[in-house]
Amino acid sequence: MHIDFHDDTKSVLTEHIDLINRLINFTAKKEGVSSEAEVSINFVDNKEIQELNRNYRQIDRPTDVISFAMQESIEGELEIAEEDDMIPMILGDIVISVDKAKEQADEYNHSIERELGFLAVHGFLHLLGYDHMNEEDEKKMFARQEQILGEFQLER
Repeated sequence: MHIDFHDDTKSVLTEHIDLINRLINFTAKKEGVSSEAEVSINFVDNKEIQELNRNYRQIDRPTDVISFAMQESIEGELEIAEEDDMIPMILGDIVISVDKAKEQADEYNHSIERELGFLAVHGFLHLLGYDHMNEEDEKKMFARQEQILGEFQLER
């Protein structure tokens, strides 16, 4: 899997990027994602993620992670047939607020590594179609997140 990292904050440590790279590749294998797939992970501050949250979700406050799936179909949209020559498959973009990650690591009394890993897996699972719009889907998604983080040994 190819992961394209962008750190707009210039504050994410190389070892954190390496950890997330390994964790997302681990998650991709667990979920049966093609090794040819691509994803981009962007690290931003609260101001930038608030702007994205306002523009795309109509919620005018910072959030911790937002995912933009490329493989999602929208009602009324024509399906694009996937062909072998269309590899690599671009899954989409994950945007993580470094400010929120630090705040939440302190709030939940765990490491920044754990929080960044949690947010990356959460965003990645959204790209794969997981969601938490209702209680049943939330239980399924959150259980899968915890299972992956546990198997990767990145627990609280």
